[in-house]
Amino acid sequence: MSSRMFQGVVLQMKDNISRTVGVVDSEGIVVACSELTCIGEHWSGAVAAINGADNGLARYEGRTFKPLVGWGAQFDYAAFVKGEDEMAASLCAMAVVAFSGAKTYYEEKHDKATFVKNIISDNILLGDVYTQAKELHFVSEVPRAAFLVRQLGPADVSVIDVIQNLFPDKQSDFVISINETDVALIKQLPEGADSKELGKIAKQIVTAVTQEVGVKVVIGIGTIVPHIRDLARAYKEAGVAIDVGKVFDTEKTVINYENLGIGRLIYQLPTILCQMFLQEVFKKSPIDALDQETLLTINKFFENNLNVSETARKLFVHRNTLVYRLEKIKKLTGLDLREFDDAITFKVALMVKKYLISRGIES
Repeated sequence: MSSRMFQGVVLQMKDNISRTVGVVDSEGIVVACSELTCIGEHWSGAVAAINGADNGLARYEGRTFKPLVGWGAQFDYAAFVKGEDEMAASLCAMAVVAFSGAKTYYEEKHDKATFVKNIISDNILLGDVYTQAKELHFVSEVPRAAFLVRQLGPADVSVIDVIQNLFPDKQSDFVISINETDVALIKQLPEGADSKELGKIAKQIVTAVTQEVGVKVVIGIGTIVPHIRDLARAYKEAGVAIDVGKVFDTEKTVINYENLGIGRLIYQLPTILCQMFLQEVFKKSPIDALDQETLLTINKFFENNLNVSETARKLFVHRNTLVYRLEKIKKLTGLDLREFDDAITFKVALMVKKYLISRGIES
C-alpha cells in the first residue's frame, strides 16, 4: 500500500479538519499525517490498544484510533485523530470512510491480490487480464495451483492469518478470503511440480490450522495451470473436488481434482438418469434390499481388489463363507462380483446411490 496515497487523502482533509489526522500501519508506524514531522514515528503501544479495543475505537496517548476494514483478524491500517473526546471519535470514523475508499480504489488498480481474486471470481474480462497483468508487472506464465480451504463447523477468522504466515511471499503466493468459511490459496510452483507436491502443501495447511487454531478443514486442489488466464478454472476445480469428496470421500481432508475419477462424472449426471440406471441394474430387487453385513462384504471385496482369500482374511470369515455370501448377492442382484464387468457395474451403482442420497433422494 502506497503511503503517498494515504498522504494525498490527508492533505485533502487537512483544510477541513482542525485536528491532526493520519494513518498508522500494523506495526504502529505513522505512514501519513497532517503533521509532517510525525511521519515515520513508531507508536508500538497504539497497536496493542487497537487490537484490544472491543468496539473498534481505541484511545492511546491523547489520540483516537479506528482500524480500516481488512480481511484478517489483525488490522492492516488504522486512522487516527488527535484528542480522546466525542468529536475526535466522530472525525476518526469519517476519516476511516475516506481512507477505506481510497484504499479500495488503490487495491483495485495496484494490488496483485485483488487482481488474482477478480480472476478466480470471474470478475474481470479476459482482455483486461493481460492489460492489468502488464500494469502490475505480474508474471503470467508460471505454474500455479489453486487450493480451496473450507472450514468445517464454526468459522474462525484467524485461519487466514495462519495460512498467510505459511506463505508470506505476497508477490508470488496469494491468500484470499472468499467468504466466512472459505479461504483460497493461489500458489506459485517450481517447474516440474506434480500432484504429490500439491498434496504436501495441502497437508502442511491442515496441520498448521489444526494445531494453531483447532479448526477442522477440508482442502480441495485444482489442476496445475501454466497461465493466469486458467486460474479461474483451477479454482472451480478445487471447489468441485470438495463437493465431490463430500459425497464419495467423506473421511479425506485433502482432495485432488485429478484423483476424483468416476466420482466426478457421476456428480455431473442428472438425478433422473441416475435413478434410471439403478432401476436397470437392479431389476430383481433394489439396492436397498441389501443388509449392512452384505454391504460390508461388498465394500471389503472391492477394497481387496476382488481377491476372495484376502477379503475373507480381512473379514475374519472362512473362504467358503465369503463364497456363499457372494453367491447370495448374485441371486439377489443378478451380478457376480467375481466377474470384472459385474464388479464395475456394482461399484458404479453404489456410488450413484451415494450421490442420490447426498441430493436428498433416497430411492
